[in-house]
Amino acid sequence: MSNSHQPYRSHRRRKKSHAGRLGLAGALTGAVGIAAVAGAIVVLRPGTGDGGGSSPPSLASQGGAAGASVPAPKAGPPIGFTTPEGYGYSLAAVMAGTSRQPLGATQAPPSGTTYAYADYVLTNSRRRPVLLDFPADLFMPKSQIPSSAQERCMPQAGIPDDMCTLPNHSKITGRIDGAKAPVEDGGDTMMPAGASYVVRVASDLPVEEDLSADDLRLYVWNARFTSDRKGVRLAFP
Repeated sequence: MSNSHQPYRSHRRRKKSHAGRLGLAGALTGAVGIAAVAGAIVVLRPGTGDGGGSSPPSLASQGGAAGASVPAPKAGPPIGFTTPEGYGYSLAAVMAGTSRQPLGATQAPPSGTTYAYADYVLTNSRRRPVLLDFPADLFMPKSQIPSSAQERCMPQAGIPDDMCTLPNHSKITGRIDGAKAPVEDGGDTMMPAGASYVVRVASDLPVEEDLSADDLRLYVWNARFTSDRKGVRLAFP
């Protein structure tokens, strides 16, 4: 888990940090998560007027599939992660694959190539809201990366040397069992207590068309989630 930061696209290795409105200290790389779902989350801000007083947190309305309630998918064993700010997440891998349009309408990849993706369950394991973040990163064999993208596929500490991760972005594709949608609070997008979502992470750059789903891996490697600097693999069911 996270290349951070241009709008919507993300790669966790370049993330910037920012202070949370809740006064919790530490660097919050969750800005990438906010950007990554910009295409899926439309923030409904209260109208401004002459009235005084602060505005309450507003629902971050989910557009399209992101707003749909879905049953809990079959997933691998969940693994818990805690950030320095005390945010808690549980992640469980669901599936991986390739598609020419893994997140809907996107630029068609060149002939002989496709995009890689993986789905996982992201759960707020706390009894309070936590920053919406996307800790898992998608890895694939470097041998399956076209020559034009080889320099963009980066190895990471604690991940097998033959695996690398391309620039990618993530999107909520469903709210499990009617989980509450994220809320916008003071410029941060927060997951309500206990909320659980299906998230898809997809590569921004193409991979070879014959890449097998069995070759794809999900790891959480960012130091914000793994203090020992070793990548934690999320096992598929």
